[in-house]
Amino acid sequence: MAPYGSPGPLGQVGGRMTKTIGIVLYPDFEELDAIGPYEVFGMFSSMSAGEWQVVNIAESAGPVRSHSGLKVVADHSFDDAPPLNVILVPGGLGSRTAITNKRLIDFVTRAGADAEWQTSVCTGALILHECGILSGKKATTHWGAIDALRQLPDVRVIDNERYVRDGNVITSAGVSAGIDMALYLVSLLKDPQTAQSVQKMMEYYPKPPTFEKVTA
Repeated sequence: MAPYGSPGPLGQVGGRMTKTIGIVLYPDFEELDAIGPYEVFGMFSSMSAGEWQVVNIAESAGPVRSHSGLKVVADHSFDDAPPLNVILVPGGLGSRTAITNKRLIDFVTRAGADAEWQTSVCTGALILHECGILSGKKATTHWGAIDALRQLPDVRVIDNERYVRDGNVITSAGVSAGIDMALYLVSLLKDPQTAQSVQKMMEYYPKPPTFEKVTA
């Protein structure tokens, strides 16, 4: 296997290397934390004429089981992952174990240090904190983990926001908030018009349903 940081299976566009968005998977991750942003970034990459690609990365390449049983294939292991321009860490119940996985923490720390953007969804923020990425930063997470994040040192926790940017670090609230964060990031990676085009292709215009009580 090639060492971390060596060229991966990247193409070239007009003589430049394809830029890579990497989503880090681990057992019992929350599905939409990863799949929501993947949908956004996947559409973005398909519009970029080869300028961008999105890959899944895990400790070992191959299927990774989410908390609800969905298996998502990791394209790369930590050992052969290409250099990342963007790193995204999802959350979920598995983050409690992932935060103790030295190989995962080492990878996110090293890959994140080289990435232009460091991002998380939900309790992925706890993993970023363990990697030192949130040191001195504003951040948010799922409402159910806000207190846990607040108890950690050297981070300013922001409540009631879908996503929070501090420099090149963007953290988002839980689950569906990762879609909002990813669309916002596309506007920064390219431009607002491209982000709006992705949003339109996804038909992502949230309108919460009105719940009605069923009567006999």
